[in-house]
Amino acid sequence: MNDGLMHSALFGLAVGDALGVPVEFESRDTLKRFPVKSMQENGTHRQPIGTWSDDSSLTFCLADSLCDGYNLEDIATKFLQWKNEEIWTPHGRVFDIGIATQFAINRISKGETPILCGGISEQDNGNGSLMRILPLAFYLKNEHDTTVIFEKVKEVSSITHAHFRSVFACFIYIIYAIQLIKGENKFEAYSKAKSIILVFISKNDFNKKEIQLFDRILNGSINELEEDEIYSSGYVLHSLEASFWCVLTSESYQETVLKAVNLGEDTDTTAAISGGLAGIIYGIDSIPKDWLNVLVRKNSIEDLCDKFNKAYEI
Repeated sequence: MNDGLMHSALFGLAVGDALGVPVEFESRDTLKRFPVKSMQENGTHRQPIGTWSDDSSLTFCLADSLCDGYNLEDIATKFLQWKNEEIWTPHGRVFDIGIATQFAINRISKGETPILCGGISEQDNGNGSLMRILPLAFYLKNEHDTTVIFEKVKEVSSITHAHFRSVFACFIYIIYAIQLIKGENKFEAYSKAKSIILVFISKNDFNKKEIQLFDRILNGSINELEEDEIYSSGYVLHSLEASFWCVLTSESYQETVLKAVNLGEDTDTTAAISGGLAGIIYGIDSIPKDWLNVLVRKNSIEDLCDKFNKAYEI
């Protein structure tokens, strides 16, 4: 298997996702008593072992689209094709989809402009765009203009989640991922990402109350918080904080994703978001082979990574 960064990121994300699928919605207390230690089957969604969810499906859709360049219409079309069970389902059917994403894809199906399809209210701040945004970091890794990065992230997030909070969470995640792709270690990347983002904030007239919501990541060290101060619901801010915390308080891919899953609640998404970053940090060889070997559509994912690498000469 190719050991390139794209492979590490997408397999890291999908394996984390698949670890979390069987225990999605389980409480932290339950998982402390019965912690996830490896791949499981059945559970919440009654899926075979190694099955990934909409988190991975939509990530693969984005990566697949980017192979042919940046085109919002095409990205949106691929999301619609997934919803219609035409592409990137693990077993030929959709078994999990977020409410905001479903509403947005319904608007896509009616021919609405993709960037106008995502919800814009404060209630539309689930983690549905954060969970799928990682491939954009590879597309933008050589972009030096932070404003361009922000605008691209805003467009891609807004297909399903257009509120500033969701967009900015995705932006922070992408800036951090880009530093990792460039070879910074996880703490250097965190420090550099915070610096880049704080300078960008200083040059823009963003809503101060919205920006303050990100203080625990941007003006502190999220890794210094205790586990009981970290939340793992489907709220985008919780998912962003939890993923950074899991990455920065762990020493391996395996520790990162198991820590993410065992936080409970939105287990698959927390593990997918943190697993993609951990894949970049530790490499594909760090992912346990027995987890990789049972991953559904492993060959299809590898082909997608090869296709992406060829398109961008990674």
